[in-house]
Amino acid sequence: MVRFGAHRRWSPPGILLIAALLAASCGGGSGSGAQGGTATGNGSAPSWCGTKKISLALADGFGDNNWRRITRAEAQAEANLCPSVSSFQYADGQGNTQKAISDIQGLAAQGVSAMVVFPDAGKAVLPAIRSAYKAGVVTVPYRVSPGGKAGVDYSYYISTDFKQAGVLWARWIVKALNGKGNIANLGGPPANSQSLDEYDGMQSVLKSYPDVHFVGQTPYNPTNWDPSMTQSVVTGLLAKYPKIDGFTTDFGAALVSSFGAFQQASRQIPAIATEDSNQLSCTYQQDHQSDPQFRLFTVDSQTWMVRTAVDFAVAKASGGKIPSSTVVPQKMYEDSVSGSPRPPSCDPSMSPDALLSSHLTRGALRAALK
Repeated sequence: MVRFGAHRRWSPPGILLIAALLAASCGGGSGSGAQGGTATGNGSAPSWCGTKKISLALADGFGDNNWRRITRAEAQAEANLCPSVSSFQYADGQGNTQKAISDIQGLAAQGVSAMVVFPDAGKAVLPAIRSAYKAGVVTVPYRVSPGGKAGVDYSYYISTDFKQAGVLWARWIVKALNGKGNIANLGGPPANSQSLDEYDGMQSVLKSYPDVHFVGQTPYNPTNWDPSMTQSVVTGLLAKYPKIDGFTTDFGAALVSSFGAFQQASRQIPAIATEDSNQLSCTYQQDHQSDPQFRLFTVDSQTWMVRTAVDFAVAKASGGKIPSSTVVPQKMYEDSVSGSPRPPSCDPSMSPDALLSSHLTRGALRAALK
């Protein structure tokens, strides 16, 4: 997802050759669920790592927040598992569609062997992706659909079922609110496929609960996944609606940065269904006793999903074994009500913007967020 904004902002170069291999950041192999596998004639390398030497790039539509910094490190860690990957480049589109297009075109012109793409701008970048694919670059968009078709416009598309995330949120919200209440749904940029699918998933459940109502914009209140914009949106919702019993959002790290708006409005934090965030879980542990309405449910943030895309791209380009599935499943991560699969998990030794569902080692996660 786009993930605009961050707790700490920085301005990385548009295309950066990462020279230092982050061997310590390998989080136990292919954490994505794509096969780490056995060797295929390339030493102890995983099965998706063939013997042909290749160059790999990650073209990110936006890179300036905690989710993207972790994702970038996950991609590098996965690439490090394959000795056939001779170089790894990273491009940050900086939230600018034209720059994202230019980055994809530039990487293709440089002759990279394989390219993983986070197509934040969706269909707007499809022509550039298609051009790279037609030029012979193994091209693998993931997470947000650019439209088009695998085998025609790109090599593979690595997806996840965001509707299932919405289903999980809605089922929990219904139980938490006893089937009655007002919820505000926050999403990313207007018309992005992830937030739309999550809303559709929620609606598939909530249509059976007429006493649960959305407030604000539907299908979602756009925030661009930007903490500052999220705070503005939350402030506006609290001012307009005197009764909000729950929030759903696909970026918990941005929502927690808006908790000051609840204090300013003299409102308690309600039930929240979102993706995991260390700061969010730590805040829950600190505040839930004084705010019994604050209950928390999270799904896995899937920063490691990029590993599946790397596996497919490297396998195709290097002659390795193609992994078995292009779909990464959604998973529950925390539930403060049931405690299953775990209660909210705070790690005070990690920075607030850490996402503990990451498959990086703790040391590599700290390094990624510096």
